[in-house]
Amino acid sequence: MIKFGTGGWRAIIADGFTKENLRLLTAGLCRLMDLEGHAGAAICVGYDRRFLSKESAHWVAEVLAGYGFRPYVINRSSPTPLIMFTVKQMGVPYGMAITASHNPAIYNGVKLFTAGGRDADQTVTAKIEEQIVQIRPEDIRSMDYDEALAAGIIREGYPFNDYIDSILRMVDVQKINRAQLRVAIDPMYGVSQSSLRTILLTCRCDVDVIHEQHDTLFGGRMPAPSADALKLLSNYVVDNRCDLGIATDGDADRLGVIDEKGNYIHPNDLLVLLYYYLLKYRGWTGPCVRNYSTTHLLDRVAADMGQVCYEVPVGFKHISAKMAETDAVIGGESSGGMAVRGHIAGKDGIYTAALLVEMLAMTGKSVSSLYEEIVERYGRLRYVDAAFTVTPARKRELMERLFTRRETPDFGTAPERISWADGFKAYFSDGSWTVCRFSGTEPLLRLAAEAAEPDRAEEYIRLWRQALEL
Repeated sequence: MIKFGTGGWRAIIADGFTKENLRLLTAGLCRLMDLEGHAGAAICVGYDRRFLSKESAHWVAEVLAGYGFRPYVINRSSPTPLIMFTVKQMGVPYGMAITASHNPAIYNGVKLFTAGGRDADQTVTAKIEEQIVQIRPEDIRSMDYDEALAAGIIREGYPFNDYIDSILRMVDVQKINRAQLRVAIDPMYGVSQSSLRTILLTCRCDVDVIHEQHDTLFGGRMPAPSADALKLLSNYVVDNRCDLGIATDGDADRLGVIDEKGNYIHPNDLLVLLYYYLLKYRGWTGPCVRNYSTTHLLDRVAADMGQVCYEVPVGFKHISAKMAETDAVIGGESSGGMAVRGHIAGKDGIYTAALLVEMLAMTGKSVSSLYEEIVERYGRLRYVDAAFTVTPARKRELMERLFTRRETPDFGTAPERISWADGFKAYFSDGSWTVCRFSGTEPLLRLAAEAAEPDRAEEYIRLWRQALEL
């Protein structure tokens, strides 16, 4: 069965991620597009550097061509935000990226985008799933890639310049030029190196890059810009006296940051920094959007600036939708994905990185001093999270206990309120909170907690582990 999660469809290569399943998924999309009146439309297809990504993009294009659609295939591995930008720029009804984002190297998958370059929501993906179950693999239509390319049915291109220029128009290039910043980049063997390097060199930054070669095993690590994964970047920033270290995940829609002292900046803190910068120093106005597992410090910044912070379920499609509804300045999640108003309606680690560099140039301050400015004004919150691999049987057991029988820990203090909208979240009167939910992209149970007192957040996680025997 092909089931979409919070970030598209992902599966282990040669297990769920197979040529047959890719063809089924694409045929399901084709049937939906026909029903929606998009027969014969152009469709954008791109891919990242993962094993089989390029070949998979070609298999997808063959099926699209077989059903009478006109695939536009980005003919080099590209960041997911570049693919989303192209969907928006071309005005096509759908786009597809072959990627498993930050998942381990044994995974691959498909991210699906709707008109305007937005993440496909659950309504769309459910309709595709309905079509898939009606399809027999032997009935799927396709056309040989090279034949379709020669006939002009499939087109290839590389809209790199358009994407880069769109970002350069949105940052103060002259201000960055004068700052003479030194920036270290870690693409984590993914697809951001050309984009980030081009933008930063155009802005006259001194740029150093590590881990830029093509490695489908991602150096033996998950291509997720976590604190542990960025230790080499941290050392490089300190040893070479860089002003900033920037890392992106495998498909460059998530961001990790190292400050000038070599400290890892948690995505929660990064979101707060950017929102604060855009409101105070850029003079923007508007709300922000975060998911259930992201810092409430954003709420404090928003309230102080006369704005609102909206909370939505996990999954960037929910953030994108709320941002569009409220004209929000920024939206993001604790895993490093964020979007800023005025570019694409989805995560973009490239544009966000450019804004961070502008932030340093515009304020003349370091990342650490800017964050201390925020802490002095709004206080400091301690955020703790944990993830546990669960088998299908264990997941069923825990779902029964948590969401049917609603067995939760005794937290010592009764929550002020509880939400079951996305797993379980308890809100306490002192502003602390804790979350327990299953990942929508990996076989994981995720826990998170935040409190002004560090021990309180740690205690919430301990109580969860004890109650669920984790």
